[in-house]
Amino acid sequence: MYRYTYIAAVAAAASALVFASCSSGSNEVRIGSINAITGEAASYGASTKNGTSLAVKEANAAGGVLGRQIKLIYADDKGDPAEGAVVYTKLIQQDKVVAIVGTTTSRSAIAGAPICQDAKVPMITPTGTSEKVTAVGDYIFRGCFIDSFQGKIAAKYAASDLGKKTAGIIFDVGNDYSRGLAETFTATFDENGGRVLVSEGHPSGAVDFKAQLTKIVQANPELVYIPDYYNDVGLIAKQARELGYKGQFAGGDGWDSPQLAQIGGDAVEGGIFTNHYSKDDTRPVVQEFVAKYKAEYGSEPDAFAVLAYDSANILIDAIKRAGSTDGAKIRDALASTNLDCITGTISYDENRNPVKSAVIVEMKGGVQTYRATVNP
Repeated sequence: MYRYTYIAAVAAAASALVFASCSSGSNEVRIGSINAITGEAASYGASTKNGTSLAVKEANAAGGVLGRQIKLIYADDKGDPAEGAVVYTKLIQQDKVVAIVGTTTSRSAIAGAPICQDAKVPMITPTGTSEKVTAVGDYIFRGCFIDSFQGKIAAKYAASDLGKKTAGIIFDVGNDYSRGLAETFTATFDENGGRVLVSEGHPSGAVDFKAQLTKIVQANPELVYIPDYYNDVGLIAKQARELGYKGQFAGGDGWDSPQLAQIGGDAVEGGIFTNHYSKDDTRPVVQEFVAKYKAEYGSEPDAFAVLAYDSANILIDAIKRAGSTDGAKIRDALASTNLDCITGTISYDENRNPVKSAVIVEMKGGVQTYRATVNP
């Protein structure tokens, strides 16, 4: 009798634990947040984590989604595709997230996208600009414009607004983002009457670029396009100046970090780059966001923080409109997005890329200065 009573008691306790676990899970909506917190893109990852966290904090304060609070589960992919594959898999299989905001870099997003697509877990990368990311499938979205768009904008601006006739390019051969921008810039600059005199690739992780830069400096282009991340850009600009280059530098949103001026110093002064937003934009929605971000984190938000904030809100809005945490329903709601965000009104084209404007930013006195807005 005692034995059966004991077994029954254990079974009842186990059932209670299972029920408690299920009840606990039902009170939250789990969303993954993947960021490059360590590695060469760490400055970006810190910003995207902050932006995502702020959006979720505000949503939870307003009641969450579907009557439940949102629980963000963070992961660091180190900006590395192999590590990215690991953390995407963990979030989906172990943490049971219903969607993922991430990741920071294109190459890691490209690694994670097939995992989300196969599991039918919607993913929105805030800052992965490579066209290959969303080409993976219909569960993959982004909050940023694509490389081909900003490459075209940079080339047109260099040729038309800056009046440059010749250019040189130095890019990272191992980075889809860098290589894609270089290719698009080349094609568009040529279409707009310019000529790329020399294009040099460098290996990922390099710190000495003088072999490639010597060829570029000898060609003496009016402008050098550097579609790299801020840490490489700073070193490349300094080494180019040391070799005697006097022309202008230009690049993409990978320049967007306060560390660019720290690394590049005077060498990046006067450089311009395409970006998703500028803190100097006078629109009230932008200035309100800058103020609350500074109050939360003690610093001004860069474009990576803004894009992550927008992307998290796009996902939250989609879950609300879907009325469900079912992956297919969230996917369908994401596809029909029409939402006013900090970086503009967001809707999606047939490839799940947002239709939005870009800004041109100039380095002046060691700080980013808004120069122009360019519409698609």
